[in-house]
Amino acid sequence: MKLSVQRLTSPEALRSLADECTRLAAQMRPRLPFATPDWLTLWWRHYRENRLFVRDEFYVHAVRNEHGALVALAPLLVTERPAHGPLRCRNIAFFGADKNVTELRGLVCAPEDEAAATAALLTRLFEHSHEWDWLVWDGVRKGSEAHAALSKHPNFEWRRENTDYVLPLPGSWDDFRASRSRNIKESLRKCYNSLKRAGHHFQFRVVERPSELPAALNQFFALHQRRASASQLVRHQDVFATPHSRKFLLDLAARSGATTELRVFQLQIAGNVVASRVGFLMGDELYLYFSGYEPDWGDFSVMTTTVAESIKWAIEHQVRLVNLSPGTDVSKTRWGATPITTCDGVLLSNTKRGKVAFDLLSEVHRRSRQGTFLARLLSVAKRHG
Repeated sequence: MKLSVQRLTSPEALRSLADECTRLAAQMRPRLPFATPDWLTLWWRHYRENRLFVRDEFYVHAVRNEHGALVALAPLLVTERPAHGPLRCRNIAFFGADKNVTELRGLVCAPEDEAAATAALLTRLFEHSHEWDWLVWDGVRKGSEAHAALSKHPNFEWRRENTDYVLPLPGSWDDFRASRSRNIKESLRKCYNSLKRAGHHFQFRVVERPSELPAALNQFFALHQRRASASQLVRHQDVFATPHSRKFLLDLAARSGATTELRVFQLQIAGNVVASRVGFLMGDELYLYFSGYEPDWGDFSVMTTTVAESIKWAIEHQVRLVNLSPGTDVSKTRWGATPITTCDGVLLSNTKRGKVAFDLLSEVHRRSRQGTFLARLLSVAKRHG
């Protein structure tokens, strides 16, 4: 397949490809809300930086076949630190440098096109290597042709792995429960029976109306924060601690129904929401995003109940696959889901400047662990990898 690569000049150019990008994101396996045009355009609007010490430049590339069809999208940006001057470092990264709001990032394409699109993009990037010093390449499926090709590249080095968990669903809840391990069956029995024994009756609610989503998300933010600040439990990061991150998700909810349908799953007891999880419905796939719950209800396993009820809802609505999101904690692994491992690595420019800049920044990052103020300040430049 003969491919051509074009750099998009502006966010407006990306928005003009919305229909093509929507079709492309639907070809991904599994599908991801982070690959949709709504997420990408809003991400650039909310998270692009343009300050004295850091400046982001739009660097998105579209890959097309010989018939002009879009086969891949590389949502990239070039970050310069400082924003001006001969000593600035220029690194390329995929959209998603946002402290875990974007859980998975990388090339947007069908799995069968990943290798060819990767090769075409590599050629285009090295033809313009004077524009960048290094690139953080995320989201390459381990064991794929693209992974093998990048592994052989002399300028490439793998850095870390991420594991995502996907759960194929049968036709009924009874079939699903019967196919689970003894441990998860016991967990399900415990989470439902503990509430019954204590005389508590729960109501499971799925919020989907656009007019109701802002209030449901604000409840989710509060529960997410309470869970994160619970000192007696395993520490969780408050991903939505800043008004900036909350505004992003609220703006995304305002677009719900265009390319992705945002849902807020709630577990209510005595009229109060005690657990909540955000989900993204994409055709016959559901991506379960971040969660939160009242720590005082932790002994009743209310989050396990919420996930179980969400899976029940998905089965009832003929959802084929539930994505439990990346991570290796027991809340993902206990369900008997299929792991999908992706890898992140660093590609160096073939210029002397690129190698020197990256070596310098790597040294600064190493020294930052020793606690010097200057090193810590400069290590911010490692944000993308």
